[in-house]
Amino acid sequence: MEVTMEVMEENATNTFTKFPSMLNPHGAQADSSFPFTFSYGDYDMSLDEDEDVTNSRTFFAAKIVIGLALVGIMLVCGIGNFIFIAALARYKKLRNLTNLLIANLAISDFLVAIVCCPFEMDYYVVRQLSWEHGHVLCTSVNYLRTVSLYVSTNALLAIAIDRYLAIVHPLRPRMKCHTATGLIALVWTVSILIAIPSAYFTTETVLVTVQSHEKIFCGQIWPVDQQLYYKSYFLFIFGLEFVGPVVAMALCYARISRELWFKAVPGVQTEQVRRRLRGRRRTVLLLVGILTAYVLCWAPFYGFTLVRDFFPAVFVKEKHYLTAFYVVECIAMSNSMINTLCFVTVKNNTVKYFRKVMLLHWKASYNGSKSSADLDLKTTGMPATEEVDCIRLK
Repeated sequence: MEVTMEVMEENATNTFTKFPSMLNPHGAQADSSFPFTFSYGDYDMSLDEDEDVTNSRTFFAAKIVIGLALVGIMLVCGIGNFIFIAALARYKKLRNLTNLLIANLAISDFLVAIVCCPFEMDYYVVRQLSWEHGHVLCTSVNYLRTVSLYVSTNALLAIAIDRYLAIVHPLRPRMKCHTATGLIALVWTVSILIAIPSAYFTTETVLVTVQSHEKIFCGQIWPVDQQLYYKSYFLFIFGLEFVGPVVAMALCYARISRELWFKAVPGVQTEQVRRRLRGRRRTVLLLVGILTAYVLCWAPFYGFTLVRDFFPAVFVKEKHYLTAFYVVECIAMSNSMINTLCFVTVKNNTVKYFRKVMLLHWKASYNGSKSSADLDLKTTGMPATEEVDCIRLK
């Protein structure tokens, strides 16, 4: 559902001359004024065989992989992020700067899990690459998913910078509440604005495949005369939302690692100091693992898209090109599951807090005599987070 209608290079235009006859095997005349460029590879149709590739074994296997990935995202990101958001809303002790930045990640992934994934399950698995929910939902689902990706990337970058400032420059004053609020607003504003072109060019297209079967494509379609704009936009996004953040995060964590592992700690190393250092090291290892998972999940997607849009001849005759692209796309989306598992179950005591909430609500309804203030007093002894160096926002 991403940019699957690629803008081809000048030297590959001979591919498009075959498009009308491939879409309509019965030889009906296509509209010559249709303003978009298409390629045979976009729809997984064979040049030599009159068969629908969505009925092939390859697509069936891919459909299983895509379905499992989407179910995993809905369960892990839907339930896990809901637990984190509920615990954060219930307990003020959890509301430190790092957790507020993680909350942006949780909200964006939660929205994708409950809003986008059910529609994508229907599109990819149930209807086998055919959209049946109208233009408005087609645009909205694609736009929300794109915004979520950019919010996640920007939030991960903000967390890396926050850890860098806290560990490498501990004597500098930390962010105040209004500064943190402004940073969060900036994360969402930038993500919403740079995703607008992808929403503007997202549309539906009815395709007549072999044996006159219709499939409705939902995705970005850029006009022929805007090839340069599309390629410029993609390179801008590639640099701003992948290369730039990955390089910046890698530099931050490299400097932090040097500070924590290769620099002598001044003063007497008491047990409290050593415990604090171990806590920081665990946090940094976790964040480095999250960065590694981000690169491993999203690098194939960006690489595949880069080759598809700038070197289209590579995929022109590949029968299962589109199937491979959708599998790569779902692997990229699965990165949200890793973020949820790491931030919710490893870094924070979120599950413990949520279990406490449920237990207290059950006790309150059973006894009928305990006030919420009394319940709050019973939780004050719980550790707010495993990250001992976070300073709570007042």
